[in-house]
Amino acid sequence: MAENNEMAMDMEAKNQQFDEDLEEILSRLDASNYFGAREIMLKYNEVDIAEILEEVLDELGVEKVIIIFRMLPKNVSVEVFSYLPGDDQVEIINGITDREISFILDELDFDDKIDVLEELPANIVDKILDQTPKEERKLINTFLNYPEDCAGSLMTPDYISLQETMTVEEALHHIKTQGMDSETVYTCYVKHGGRELKGIVSLSALVTADSDTLVSELMHTDYVYLNVYDDQEEVAEAFKKYGFLAIPVVDNENRLVGIVTVDDIMEIIEEETTEDIERMGGVMSDDQDSEYLDIGVFKHAKNRLPWLLFMTVMLMITGTLIAQFEEVLSQVIVLVAYLPLLMGTGGNTGTQAATLIIRGLSVDEIDLKDVMKVVWKELRISIILGLVLSAFNFLKIIIIDQQSVLVGLTVALSMVIVIIFAKLIGGLLPMAAKKIGVDPALMATPMISSLTDMVSSCIYLFTASLILGIAL
Repeated sequence: MAENNEMAMDMEAKNQQFDEDLEEILSRLDASNYFGAREIMLKYNEVDIAEILEEVLDELGVEKVIIIFRMLPKNVSVEVFSYLPGDDQVEIINGITDREISFILDELDFDDKIDVLEELPANIVDKILDQTPKEERKLINTFLNYPEDCAGSLMTPDYISLQETMTVEEALHHIKTQGMDSETVYTCYVKHGGRELKGIVSLSALVTADSDTLVSELMHTDYVYLNVYDDQEEVAEAFKKYGFLAIPVVDNENRLVGIVTVDDIMEIIEEETTEDIERMGGVMSDDQDSEYLDIGVFKHAKNRLPWLLFMTVMLMITGTLIAQFEEVLSQVIVLVAYLPLLMGTGGNTGTQAATLIIRGLSVDEIDLKDVMKVVWKELRISIILGLVLSAFNFLKIIIIDQQSVLVGLTVALSMVIVIIFAKLIGGLLPMAAKKIGVDPALMATPMISSLTDMVSSCIYLFTASLILGIAL
């Protein structure tokens, strides 16, 4: 416990020191003291320097960033560049010379290079490719032509490949000569003849085996792989399911064309999570790569407007339905006071169920075949919650509000029915969405709340009509 507290205090001190140094760097750059700013920056690693440059860009503009970026050691500047967001990379690229661009791209890992090229204007990409060796240019064009959201656009060709006829001694020699240019050496990919993937073999298996043992004797043929056209969401699910550091990518003829590594997929998982959160909040955004403050006001409004219009229409329908029970409300006016209670409770309980089901579907805890299990579980949960909440409200209405037993009974019974309906609809709508190929995240707060508001008001007023003996 004391050790954890000490670590937390140490981390807090480091964060505080970083903030102080950042302020000093900004101050020195603002005063054009570039060498002084550089001296402080070089105390930090490449990830932290990239964060500092982001702040400099926001506070002082791209001109200051380019000046200090050029003053960094070349090996450091390349690493820093790879950690910058895509928009910042493009701003730097647009401000430096073609020679500097070529140097950065030559030093970047291949997958990072592809990511940068995808963000650059076509005229700059053409200029870069003109200066690129023919074989590499052909490879780059192949990668750039893959759809943006598939495994092919995420993979890298920098991996260790072995032939199944190699001995362990030959394999280890090959790893020593090729390993520095590879994304990972912990797993090697075994080919048959040309490029057909036959299996995988770990580095640990190679270094512990006899030197004359054949690679084919050590490799595993029951490997997990991806197709170049697998959607990035499927790629992310594979990494979450198996916990691998890298997964091979093959074409339709089972030829190995690259590997996807865990560091690249972490960005995709973050994008997918952001997309789900936005959709659950009713924001139809295609700007997951952009930060909140970087998106324009009109773009924000455009992203939010569709769901707001939909909910407005749903609320109009709800208002029309409530108007049909005007006679009920006019004779027992106190019923109006409890209408928001029923509608709010229905929306909240439905959203709870939807959130858990959407999460379960996204991490494969729940499958479409589990629909009846979901119905049975949510039904039992809703009955328990309904009885507890309705009893609480019944007592409150009778004792505190001093209303009649019939009014209390109307609200209590309506609440049980509303909660059961809301829980079931919150559990089933996301599964129905996935069944028809729609993102289940769309069936979250906005949709559930709108539906439960409409149905809750109908259930409540219809129940009041029956219990209070008032004709429609």
